Amino acid sequence: MRVTCIGGVRTVTGTCFLCRHGRISFLVDCGMFQGGRDAEKRNRARFPFDPAGISAVLLTHAHIDHSGLLPRLVKEGFRGKIYATAATVDLCGIMLPDSGHIQQMEAEWQTRKNQRLGQRPVEPLYTVEDAQRTEPFFEPVPYDEPFQPFEGLTFCFRDAGHILGSAFLEIAFKNGQGEKRIVFSGDLGHPGQFIVRDPSPPGRADFVFVESTYGNRSHRPMEETLEELAQILREAARNGGKVIIPAFAVERTQELLHALHKLQAEGRAPALPTWVDSPLAISATDIFRKHPECFDEETLALLATGENPLETASLRFARTAEESQALNEMEGPLIVISASGMCDAGRIKHHLKHNLWKPGNHVVIIGYQAKGTLGRELVDGAQKVRIFREDVLVKAKIHTLGGFSAHADQTGLLDWIGRVPNGPSRLFVVHGEEPISMEFASKLKERFASAVEVPSPLEEIRLAEPAYPERVAPLPERDRALQESARQLLNRLQALSDRIAEKDWESDPVQRHHVEKQLRKLRRYTEKLERAVSGGASG
Repeated sequence: MRVTCIGGVRTVTGTCFLCRHGRISFLVDCGMFQGGRDAEKRNRARFPFDPAGISAVLLTHAHIDHSGLLPRLVKEGFRGKIYATAATVDLCGIMLPDSGHIQQMEAEWQTRKNQRLGQRPVEPLYTVEDAQRTEPFFEPVPYDEPFQPFEGLTFCFRDAGHILGSAFLEIAFKNGQGEKRIVFSGDLGHPGQFIVRDPSPPGRADFVFVESTYGNRSHRPMEETLEELAQILREAARNGGKVIIPAFAVERTQELLHALHKLQAEGRAPALPTWVDSPLAISATDIFRKHPECFDEETLALLATGENPLETASLRFARTAEESQALNEMEGPLIVISASGMCDAGRIKHHLKHNLWKPGNHVVIIGYQAKGTLGRELVDGAQKVRIFREDVLVKAKIHTLGGFSAHADQTGLLDWIGRVPNGPSRLFVVHGEEPISMEFASKLKERFASAVEVPSPLEEIRLAEPAYPERVAPLPERDRALQESARQLLNRLQALSDRIAEKDWESDPVQRHHVEKQLRKLRRYTEKLERAVSGGASG
């Protein structure tokens, strides 16, 4: 088994792993890069594989940073099946067309800008129709039921407790050493979240790819988070302010509605008029009601009494653009929940533009904010931000509530890994900003007797043998770092060698000449490195 890390390594978005076993090639996730200046470029970059040669996609959950490039994959020739849980399939049915709509709107805006400069129009990454053409390729699979779409490969989805329908993936395959098992964690949830169940324990695994979004910190207890939210709502009620809450349309919006229901039922917060201003969140809430099989015991118990934890007496939905715009003219106190959660798209940008500059208002951040996003600027304390090409002063109070996170914190991640029977032989730390992944890798090395690695983008990992078969005693830390650096370089060179062998160079002589030139340079550097390792002059 060979695994190439296409995206979601040393960064939080763009998760995609290319797995090859014999003649079968499949992907684990196919996500979109988000945030930062180069996200658009990376999303448009040529796939480092032939989409038509991919036999299947195993999708861990519906978030766009894991699913967002599926329409492009189909558009460029993929004809296999996309396996996911039933709830994930339903959520992708609304989230991918919504993403296509955003791609079209952004392309239209850029085209108008280019036309004024005499430049070429911009094509969208994909369209709503492209996303809709992806739907027939989805194949729903139940939790905890192994399935074998290909000879010699068995897959099983287990509950990851992250969002509705989220899963981690177990893969069993055979090689010359017998059966081996891989686990891809996907995104692991924070135990004790509202609505969804806690993550299931992993089974036996030789190799584990584990996320590290919050691998360097601990979340606040939920009770403290709820009390802070209640205080914000009480202050807004006294002063007539608006409470603007950017929230992911899927899971975070529903979890927030559950929290508001709880606070109001317990008399801890006033029943302020509450508007959900996100068509996607409204549709997602309807899908939540269709999938009680994903709910935890507390939510099921509330439903059994006739209570709906996703509703409050003061809840309203802004379905049209006119209703959304009218919210900007309403006087507070009121609550507006809107997407996107990172404030980089959607109706939330309009609400921030109209409300950030007013001192009596509140902006409550309840989710992860990637580098390069408007939400990250607010969390980092920006005094002024740019929205729709206009500067907006930040006078509203900015609150960051950590307890709502749908990602496990460091303790949760360590505990989950600790439940792997007998421990894995190799751990790969993924889905985290590079400093956080490196810090979490150090924690894993302290706690587990496993080889721990932080893969690089496009690095190919071979899972046929232990990471260090000849090592008989622990190496000093500096020696381990040197060996790790050499191993990663070797893997990247092997992946490049495979890609060079697969490419038709006769059709691209200019590119061939450029590659030959770079290979000559690489040969010279290799000779220098050999002399340095042998103790000779470095040159």
